[in-house]
Amino acid sequence: MAGTRPIPKPLWKAAALSGMASYLDAGLIVSISVNLAIYRDSYDMGVWMAGAISAIVTGCIAVGSLVGGRLADLFGRRRVYNWDIFCFALGAIVITLAPDDITLLIGVLIAGLAAGADLPTSLAVVSDAAPSWARGRLVAFTQVMWMLGIAVAIFLGFVLSTTGMTGARLITGQLAVAALVTWALRSRLKLSGEQGTEEETAAAQRGTLKNSGSSLKNIWTRAALLPMTATFVFYVTWGLGANTFGQFGTYLLVTVSDASQSLATGINLAFIPIGVLLTFAFVRVADSPWRDRLFHVAAVVQILAFVIASLTAGALVGMLVFFVLYQLSNPFAGEANYKVWSQLTLPADTRGTTQGFTYALSRGVFAVAAFFTPALADYSPAVLLWTITACMTVAAFAGVFIIRVLVPRATGAAHDRADLRVPST
Repeated sequence: MAGTRPIPKPLWKAAALSGMASYLDAGLIVSISVNLAIYRDSYDMGVWMAGAISAIVTGCIAVGSLVGGRLADLFGRRRVYNWDIFCFALGAIVITLAPDDITLLIGVLIAGLAAGADLPTSLAVVSDAAPSWARGRLVAFTQVMWMLGIAVAIFLGFVLSTTGMTGARLITGQLAVAALVTWALRSRLKLSGEQGTEEETAAAQRGTLKNSGSSLKNIWTRAALLPMTATFVFYVTWGLGANTFGQFGTYLLVTVSDASQSLATGINLAFIPIGVLLTFAFVRVADSPWRDRLFHVAAVVQILAFVIASLTAGALVGMLVFFVLYQLSNPFAGEANYKVWSQLTLPADTRGTTQGFTYALSRGVFAVAAFFTPALADYSPAVLLWTITACMTVAAFAGVFIIRVLVPRATGAAHDRADLRVPST
């Protein structure tokens, strides 16, 4: 039965090393958010510089996703896979040791671009190496790493909250160490049968291997454009809600729901373990029919959560009910689904480019939305919440379309050569 067949340990290792892209992406965003007030005071930076650093993190990840995915398809996914994580480590080191705000900004630029480049590339690498019967679980596992990135950054921020710049440097320093260790392990990772072997690379350099998938015209075919559009619509509409509460959840609880800072922080912290455990549960069903069956239920519960928040106009009681329902449903109708669906439905030869494009465009939309969110919340919390509810409804319909139309097409396509792959150590 799909989803119960044991996955060899080397493939889990590949998934974990690829998942570090999600860990570092989430860790970078949350770390900058947690440390921003400390940076502002220590570097005596103005409000515009503080805003620029926050916006640049998201913007650089978007640009990095677009460029990195394309470079991976052109020059070899394993090559980009190894070097973008090293560049992230350099950026994190610069952030950690930055003596002033300009140096900090340079570090954020480097780390943000590298983190963005690693997201679509790492997913394509693990997807290339995975047999079709294990692809869902291996790709979904990267979402567990994303949750852990958030959890570690928030936990360290809480524990080190009274230590000033020393704590801030430790929070970003652990990202640099994690990236360097990942780079060393990725450099030694060997998986037989994956795309871009040394023989293929050598042949390409001699001009004897024709890589038709690297041509941009292959992205604008129906086979690539339809799943790319559908997964983008799902991710961008779902992500507008998730990103709003990821960046402004505490802010909205304090300014709209009249919760204290400690209560607002405690609510967010309390749900992190639940999110991690439920994401593990999603991994268990990611290669089984239950993945898409649970989506239908979770999508309805997720919409209901936002409807309750909207009807109560952000009142504390309504927001508490919202957080419970949202955290229970989000792991089964969210970014993990987008990652799995993208790997299942996008053509293998342009997977890095196409998913990089959807990542980049979505992150760009999130950055613009984040700029207006505080003002919209101040004008009318109800308008903000109903707008997000509408986005979640569109995401649900997009998900149903992917499940009903695109996934069956991908499943019924020609026999995947990954089924014949045997991982090596």
